[in-house]
Amino acid sequence: MNEFMLMEPSNQSFQELFSHGVQYIVPKFQRDYAWSQEQWEDLWSDIEIMDQECFHYMGYIVLQRKGSHHFEVIDGQQRLVTASIIILSAMKKLEILIEKHEEAKDNQERLDELTRRFIGTKNLVSLKISSKLSLNRNNDKFYQSICSNLCPPNQRGLTVTNRYLKNAFEFFNKKDMGNTGVEIASFVEKITTAMMFTKIVVQDNLNAYKLFETLNARGVQLSTPDLLKNYIFSTISSPNNVSDEELNDLDSDWSMIVSQLGENNFTDFTRYHHNFQKKLVTKKGLFKSIRVLAKEPKSAYEYMRSLTEYAPVYGALLNPNDEWWRDQGAEYQGASHYLIGLNLFNIKQPFTILMVAFEKFIAKEFIQLLKYLYVLSIRYNVICHHSPNEQELRYNQMAMNVFNGKYTRASHVKNSEEFQYLYPDDAKFQSAFEYHRMPSRQSAKKIRFLLTEIEKYLDFSSDSNTVVLEHVCPYHPEQGWSEEFGKGASDVYDRLGNMILLGKDNLKRQTFDEKKAYYKTTAHPLANQVATYETWDVNSVNNYQLWLAKQAVETWKVS
Repeated sequence: MNEFMLMEPSNQSFQELFSHGVQYIVPKFQRDYAWSQEQWEDLWSDIEIMDQECFHYMGYIVLQRKGSHHFEVIDGQQRLVTASIIILSAMKKLEILIEKHEEAKDNQERLDELTRRFIGTKNLVSLKISSKLSLNRNNDKFYQSICSNLCPPNQRGLTVTNRYLKNAFEFFNKKDMGNTGVEIASFVEKITTAMMFTKIVVQDNLNAYKLFETLNARGVQLSTPDLLKNYIFSTISSPNNVSDEELNDLDSDWSMIVSQLGENNFTDFTRYHHNFQKKLVTKKGLFKSIRVLAKEPKSAYEYMRSLTEYAPVYGALLNPNDEWWRDQGAEYQGASHYLIGLNLFNIKQPFTILMVAFEKFIAKEFIQLLKYLYVLSIRYNVICHHSPNEQELRYNQMAMNVFNGKYTRASHVKNSEEFQYLYPDDAKFQSAFEYHRMPSRQSAKKIRFLLTEIEKYLDFSSDSNTVVLEHVCPYHPEQGWSEEFGKGASDVYDRLGNMILLGKDNLKRQTFDEKKAYYKTTAHPLANQVATYETWDVNSVNNYQLWLAKQAVETWKVS
């Protein structure tokens, strides 16, 4: 955490988190309470084994300091709310004991102390609780009613999220927490000291975003979309003239964006979306730049609308067979093949150009541009392994030119200085391909795709998902193969020059003469080519892969 000097990581129990007059506020635009029975049951199972454990780890809670004892909950509200509801359910059990006149005085004292410690202070006139925990605009009123009355409001037409709150209270209220006031108080004492959180306090939302990116990269998933949403919605509504209906529409749009992309793809989407309209930023600089891009209500509103417009495009770029492509019409049907190639090799850099080109270009020009970028990606990323950082810089420049209307056709992009700078020429590509190797056990699907593309150039089409990848020299050769190759056998296993495609695999470890006889009978042109060699040794592999490289140059070529 050294890069975040303003952060204060510490481990605290739930009891410690709620001590010393602290107040936690869930930002009004953060996501609603959404835990359901599966999460409640998991947490209760953990509670039941707390007797055997000194503590139970509840994960990270990220807070933004607003005052000495005043914090906004940036991440962790689902756990905090659920833990509070468990305590409220225990308090309800104490209230029932008081109503039955069972140790009424002592139990009232226990109830008052639990309220003061974990829930808040009660107004002597209204008897409403001034809560230590306030929720978002959709949950807070319902939650505060539970805090004040120790039961959910009996309302018709509950929203989904408030029904979760109601059901959570009823779920935990049915659980065994003890039969006497002493037992119930002991239960609360036990769980509130055993639930341990890693508390991280940040001073502003820019540091919070940096923290989220760092922890997410380490496998700790915090909700970056929530943080960005809170900033954008707060900016839009800052003049206090935005109606609840408008906010609800925006909320619905935001939920649609996240559901279409998933949280894991959200940050990449926002970065590529940013990079087709502004100077290139990395993930570390993204949130700071977005704050500038959407710093006023009008620009924040426009930014939100732009995200809504481009999210379906980005989602479809990630999913080549998405039905969304069919809805765009027959002229876009050619997109899937090139997108399958990009996705297979996990190449996303072109998406910053493709997103904006989809909106700016006619269908024919978009498909042509997609083909150019696909060819460039095979040459640049897959075979030549050039720097993706340099590529992103040039893509950013091309994308901004599309966005600003300077490039209006695919040929404008192809003929641009940026594209030509990135495009490996035929000699470089052939040289890189000539000795290229790929770990066939981990990359068989990718190799089949590349080889079917070359065969397609040679006028033979097949499905890369159904063909068989054949090693001419077997991966585990018999003695005869080892004698033929000598020490070179192990060197050719993963060379593309030792691989062909077949319709089915019946050859196993047969001799080359036996294999060659079969290769001559198949319609696959790569197998036919290998069948022209008298013997199969290192020289044959080199010669075949040189021939293969020459075909690759023509297969992936931008004229």
